[in-house]
Amino acid sequence: MSHTDDPHGTRRDFLYYATAGAGVVVAGAAVWPLVDQMNPSSDVQALSSIRVDVGGVEPGTQLTVKWLGKPVFIRRRTEEEILEARAVDVSSLPDPFAENANIDGTAPATDENRTLDGREDWLVMMGVCTHLGCVPLGDAGDFGGWFCPCHGSHYDTAGRIRRGPAPKNLPVPVAEFVDETTIVLG
Repeated sequence: MSHTDDPHGTRRDFLYYATAGAGVVVAGAAVWPLVDQMNPSSDVQALSSIRVDVGGVEPGTQLTVKWLGKPVFIRRRTEEEILEARAVDVSSLPDPFAENANIDGTAPATDENRTLDGREDWLVMMGVCTHLGCVPLGDAGDFGGWFCPCHGSHYDTAGRIRRGPAPKNLPVPVAEFVDETTIVLG
């Protein structure tokens, strides 16, 4: 019986497998730091979710917080603002879709689809104009909601674009009430 007929392999086969195994380990050790550096840093992970106390927010006022480096408007609306927002024909809006991270993006932009946890007086939106990223002013504009003075975009009391160059409604981030006075963003 010759050494090439050995059913258990040869010394050369062992060297091939050992070299290939060592090569895989070395390649993995070289690639791992490159892959690992793409993970978010600990300071970014810490900001990915924040708790906001809204116990002192009265109807008709808003709180602006910074989340993920962007402003977020948390507004407690009055009964008049809610009625005004619900009276709008959604089909007449420049952007008739909800822009809500909590629901399907093809849902209509009704006031109910933009409120927080079905509580009609609470509205949480990213405070960045969808035209060029400016920060709109609250309680301003032709529709009583927000107005971006940079290029003249007007948003209504539900944060929906009504007039101006902005193509989309103010987006609604992932948010929920965890108790009566605390909202968690993210």
